[in-house]
Formats: sequence, C-alpha cells, structure tokens
Amino acid sequence: MNLCNLGVIKRILAEHGTDTKKGFGQNFLINPQIPFDIAEESYCYHIQNEKNDAPCVLEIGPGIGALTNELCQRYERVVCVEIDKTLIPILDTTLSEYSNVSIINEDFLKLPLQDFLKEHFGAAPVSVCANLPYYITTPIIMKLLEEARSEGRCAFTSITVMVQKEVAQRLCATEKDSEYGAITASVSYYGRVKKLFDVAPGNFHPAPSVTSSVIRIELYKENPHSVKDEKTLFSVIAGAFAQRRKTLLNSLSSYFSHISKDAIAEIITSLGFDINIRGERLSVDDFCRLADKFYEEKQK
Repeated sequence: MNLCNLGVIKRILAEHGTDTKKGFGQNFLINPQIPFDIAEESYCYHIQNEKNDAPCVLEIGPGIGALTNELCQRYERVVCVEIDKTLIPILDTTLSEYSNVSIINEDFLKLPLQDFLKEHFGAAPVSVCANLPYYITTPIIMKLLEEARSEGRCAFTSITVMVQKEVAQRLCATEKDSEYGAITASVSYYGRVKKLFDVAPGNFHPAPSVTSSVIRIELYKENPHSVKDEKTLFSVIAGAFAQRRKTLLNSLSSYFSHISKDAIAEIITSLGFDINIRGERLSVDDFCRLADKFYEEKQK
C-alpha cells in the first residue's frame, strides 16, 4: 500500500469517516522519497553510534503511517504516540504486516516520559524520528531533551525530525547569527544540531504555507558543557532573551528582579564581557559560566 499516494490517502480517510485535522497540525506526505530519506538518516546515525543488536525508535504523530512504514523496515522496535484516536484503526490497518510496532493513543506532551521509555524500551538506547506538528514543535523537542535524562545523560541517541524551516534555522544558528535565540542555546547544551534537507510544501497533503526542513539533534553521550546547576542555566538563557532588543544587563535585570542591577553588572564584567553585550552574542559555554555566577549569587 502506497501511503504517500494522494488517492490512497483520501480513500483511507474516507473509509474511516475522517479527514486531516488542522487542529492537530496534520499534513500527510505525498512524496515517498521523503519518509524514506528521513528514516534512513535516523537509522544510519543510530547504528553508527550504538552497538546494540535491537535498535529502537520512538515516533511522535505517525499520521496514517508513511514514515512508520519505513521505520518498521529498519528498526527492531518501533513505538508511536498518536493523539488523534480516529487514526488508530487506520494505523492498525496500514501497519498490519509489521509485528515490531506499537501504537499508543496518548497526548505526548502529557506522558510521564521516563516511565514511558522504561515500559516500552527498557534500558535500550532509543532514537526519535518524527514529522512534528508545527504548532507544538518546541514543546515536544524540549520535553524530549529535559525529561528523558538520568544522571546527566539523555536516553536518546538522536532526534531526527521535520520542522518548519525557520525553526530549523534557529536551531542550527550560532551566536554570530541573527536567528540565534533561547531555543538555540538551550538545545545546543544537549547536543549538536544538523540540518539534513528541506522539504517543499508540495510534498504534503494538505500543502502547508511554509517550507519544512529535516534536522537531526545528535545528543551528547558525555556533555562537553559544564554547569553547576542546569535549572539556573536555563533561567539565565530565558532571561537573556526575554527582551532581545535590550542589552544582556537590562534583560537579565528585568528577569531577575530580586538581584540588584549592580550585582548583575558585576557578574557580567567579571566574566570579561562588555557591559553593553547582548544575549545573542553569548555561546553555550558563556551561558554556563554566567549561570555559575548567578548560582553562586543565589547561595549567598
């Protein structure tokens, strides 16, 4: 069954009395090369970096199973989380030939992620591969990064996802780029972000109004960034970009109102930064050093 054929997609949806739902950000792929390439990128990176004999993958929002079909042909175990209950019987049909896939009808953002991973994958390393709904891309990525951690390490090998192109540009930016922001610094703390390829609107049904990009977040096994308190780090990053048009000093002063502006100024200059520097000029390591100073300030 060609799950990227527009006629097949419409027929399957009609047979089950449903259609694409804008509220769930559903845009189904109609070019079979795209899910093939996404799955291949995910799997090849996994087997190059993990030595386990049973590679596992988590997919979020499988739709009618176009990408899932490709993942099932590569990974030993595939677990999909789908929020739309009307798609569950469709997936039961379109993926019926595979015995290595489980479909979970849940809202991914509400899942207790560590318990979920332990239940479905045990201690095995897991990759994430998905065509993410644009409207919740950032919350999903941050949940994957923040909640699947044990003893400072992430449970995932990599996260290969399709996102809106402008989001991809932000995630791949450096402190020298105008797109660099809080999400850039936060994600870069956990791993390297690599843009793989763009996907034009015409590859979807219905066609979105924007171009998409496939990216891979390659998670660090041993984090090269050192920080005393991660919670403080992410607060400092959020504060630095809370008011982008302001200097780092003014933005942090507004965000951390319980710390005097003079104290924050002293922290900034003690690290060798110009007093008028803006947050978008700081690297992840710079933010770690800044966060350590704020953490020390809180301990006083």
